[in-house]
Amino acid sequence: MKEGPDISRIAALIGDPARANILTALMSGKALTATELAAEAGVTLQTASAHLSKLEAAEMIAARKSGRHKYFTLGGDDVGHALEALMGLAAGAGHLRTRTGPKDEALREARVCYNHLAGARGIALFQGLLARGLVAEFGDEISLTPVGEAHLADFGIDLGTLKKSRAPLCRSCLDWSARQTHLAGSVGRALLTRMEERGWCRRIEGTRIVAFTDRGRAAFDATFSA
Repeated sequence: MKEGPDISRIAALIGDPARANILTALMSGKALTATELAAEAGVTLQTASAHLSKLEAAEMIAARKSGRHKYFTLGGDDVGHALEALMGLAAGAGHLRTRTGPKDEALREARVCYNHLAGARGIALFQGLLARGLVAEFGDEISLTPVGEAHLADFGIDLGTLKKSRAPLCRSCLDWSARQTHLAGSVGRALLTRMEERGWCRRIEGTRIVAFTDRGRAAFDATFSA
């Protein structure tokens, strides 16, 4: 008898094109309804509901009700990391979508990876944190340094609250578009949120794109670039 986790079940769930589109849509970090996800998947609402039930049963997505509506999100950070890694494998093997356009360049520049910053801007953030000694890297492990904790506190991030969570503070995530590391974990999430609060960037509705203003780019470079 084979032992260990059964990856075939998860792989089969992701492997269906409609379910893959549903999961990709949820990588934006936004909670979406079944109707919205049906449109993303290109299937009927009835078919989408069946797919959502399977994904929810496997804990790949989570559902919550608000009034008369039911909203769906990814099941957690691990699901987002797995999807980003699979996107990297697909891109590296040349399995890209046939329709390209301006959004592709924008996605590679800066995008949300479930709840943190990815793309060239996300990679620059991580490299800057390393170069400035704000984080330390030990293999796949990433940790904040004392200097980094002070820097993030000055930036307006409440590390005390983040440390109370069971989620890891720092976590590496392999960027699909450049195959380099960007920063995930609660610190990665908090950094993106703080940048949005400061008006440096905003998420483009209906996409994963994070658009930086000219002022935001300058402030980002001054604060985080290597």
